[in-house]
Amino acid sequence: MSNWQHPKAPVQALIFDMDGTMIDSMGHHKQSWVAFAANHGLDIEVGELMRRTTGRTVVECMNELFQTELSPERNRELAEQKEALYREAFGPAFREVAGFTEFAGRAWALGLKVGVGTAGDRHNIAFAFGHLQLPQAPHAVVGGDEGLPGKPEPAIFLEAAKRMGISPEACIVFEDAPFGIEAARRAGMRAVALCTSHRAEELAGPHVIASVNNYLDLMNSGFLETLYVATS
Repeated sequence: MSNWQHPKAPVQALIFDMDGTMIDSMGHHKQSWVAFAANHGLDIEVGELMRRTTGRTVVECMNELFQTELSPERNRELAEQKEALYREAFGPAFREVAGFTEFAGRAWALGLKVGVGTAGDRHNIAFAFGHLQLPQAPHAVVGGDEGLPGKPEPAIFLEAAKRMGISPEACIVFEDAPFGIEAARRAGMRAVALCTSHRAEELAGPHVIASVNNYLDLMNSGFLETLYVATS
């Protein structure tokens, strides 16, 4: 773990991005974009596409890919095709980011609220939760098909905090992508960078209190135990 800074301000909630943060899915999202593009006769540079879209909603991603404002019906149809490819590919190989379930359980035991703020849609959220089988449901889940702008806009994280009844400054966001790290900054939240698909340098910022490979790093460092937890 690097960039460790002791977060002295009170913490009441943790907000997790989903893809690449809770679940180790980004490679399969990349694979599904390649397959989707091939199905539609599109020649893409997938790394560049991921750079421009990771953290944005699937509606925003489709408009970016096709370089036009698609009708809501066509956008929804295309999104369903792409995400079905993703779930089909990732389902047999599903895995969480190492240590996530245990880490979330420890956070609940400490009295912290746990929220999810993802650009993924309700189908991908249900898919992830069905495989993770968390010991309890998060206090709030905000998805990318609820009409909110995707990251780097802060709306998804702010809505998660609002639904939990927690002020932004009392939240820590866990993110794996530059747009998500920036969204946390704009929301006025501290962040932990999960270096599952990007280097720590790409996820840096004055609000980033730790950069880690996975949740085992955080648990081994006693991260949760060092927080000034304010649960009242």
